Amino acid sequence: MPCCLSAPHDVLRSAATLAPALLRALHSAARRGAAQALHPRDPDAVSAVNLELVTLTEDRAVITWHTGVEGSDDGFGRMFPAVTEGEVVYGTHPARLNRTASEGRPTAHHYVELADLEPGQTYYYQARSRGSAATPTPLHLVKGNAVGTSLYGFGSHGGPYSFTTPQPPPGRHLLSIALCNDLHLGETTAGLVSGVPLMRGISQRLGLAPYPEIMGNALVEEAHRRGARHLLAAGDISAGGAPRDLTEARRLLDGFGAHGQDYFVVRGNHDRRGQGISGQRGQHGPVGGGDSFLDAFPVGDGPGGACGDGSSYFARDLGGLRVIGLDTYEKKGNGANSGGLSDEQLYWFRAELREGKDQPTMVFGHHPLTVRNSPFPVTSGQRLNRRQARTILDAYAAAPGVFLHHAGHTHRNKRTVLPQARHVTLQEVGAVKEYPGGFCLLRIHTGGYALNYYKTSSGPAREWSERSRRVAAGLWPQYALGRSVRDRNSMVVRDLSGITPGTRRPACRSAA
Repeated sequence: MPCCLSAPHDVLRSAATLAPALLRALHSAARRGAAQALHPRDPDAVSAVNLELVTLTEDRAVITWHTGVEGSDDGFGRMFPAVTEGEVVYGTHPARLNRTASEGRPTAHHYVELADLEPGQTYYYQARSRGSAATPTPLHLVKGNAVGTSLYGFGSHGGPYSFTTPQPPPGRHLLSIALCNDLHLGETTAGLVSGVPLMRGISQRLGLAPYPEIMGNALVEEAHRRGARHLLAAGDISAGGAPRDLTEARRLLDGFGAHGQDYFVVRGNHDRRGQGISGQRGQHGPVGGGDSFLDAFPVGDGPGGACGDGSSYFARDLGGLRVIGLDTYEKKGNGANSGGLSDEQLYWFRAELREGKDQPTMVFGHHPLTVRNSPFPVTSGQRLNRRQARTILDAYAAAPGVFLHHAGHTHRNKRTVLPQARHVTLQEVGAVKEYPGGFCLLRIHTGGYALNYYKTSSGPAREWSERSRRVAAGLWPQYALGRSVRDRNSMVVRDLSGITPGTRRPACRSAA
């Protein structure tokens, strides 16, 4: 089932606002393809493009770019890949780039990690492949910056560009948690849009594994490698709630650890009740009218025992850190309308916050509370019901222990802080299943926390991420990457010393 109901694609149905940019992108791609057919260029000429500063921590940076055969076009506005070496030269002065980092093997999908950086230091860098300097991913629709924390270097072709490393969160590191969403197991075409015939979806190359499986497996591997102790998956685990897709998702995520203990899952609009194959039965009744999501991910299978009461929302205590999982599509609907909590769930959630208003708490659910600064038109299907969102924000205002609300659904990286609850970071995280293709690593220290976005780095994942950036006629990066480095990398100072992750407390408190 193609992703035609998830938020970005609902947004694009309001095509009147998007049409001028969309038509320009399609026309440009057609002209490039025609020109290449008539005037093919030197196949050895390489163009390095789509430079992005993806991850920026206090001591490291991840930089990606793509190399293609200059002047070529595959019919989707992409150059044919050019496999070549890649390196990043960098230093603390723009005229003295005296340090070098490289990948060690040729590729078309470059991923270079700079290590041993100093906190609070400004660095200048240039990415190169076969003597060609990489140019940034353009973010002109959102007036963004894909390659640095300043505009230094934008006046020249290929930089050098600059970034300043942040300070680390104060205190001792306690634990790291991977935040992810929108795996869409079972999907076969990314970016199909109902009612817009010019919008061609992007499918996997013939002979390769399905892209949701590639990206999901890469997620598990990368989260482990980056030191995540837990993983939170905020909905749209499947493309349409089919039991076979949810079973595959369970198998894939079990590679991270035990469900309900090491990783936790909540429902998205694509995982809504009543989806699946008619005639099959699960633990909660007939699949066609039951709940195949809870059959795959029952709430009560973690430590702490018999909480499997059929509810799809829960609270868990991880050594003093309270994690609350919300079902933001506990309602009837086809998945395209706004998210919603049942009255019972909302009552339980407010009571849960009141019970421990000062306890360090993070919340995750599929639909964001608000959607701001989108280059595309925003519909009600993008977010949680407005009335319920206001109620949740009011509950946060009275619960100083809440520090983070993680949401998916929009398939983009976006950090928001609202005046109603300035102590809570609202973090939307880009989809696992398509460009930019990754997860956010939450690093909790005794004196604060950092959020850092990582693209998955396996070879097949990098290839699909580059291929799927052509969603929305190539305009997708303007929306999904994040307008600034801060939308995908941030640090907050606050007292989290009450978290002691080495201990275990009663783990399951779901609604009765």
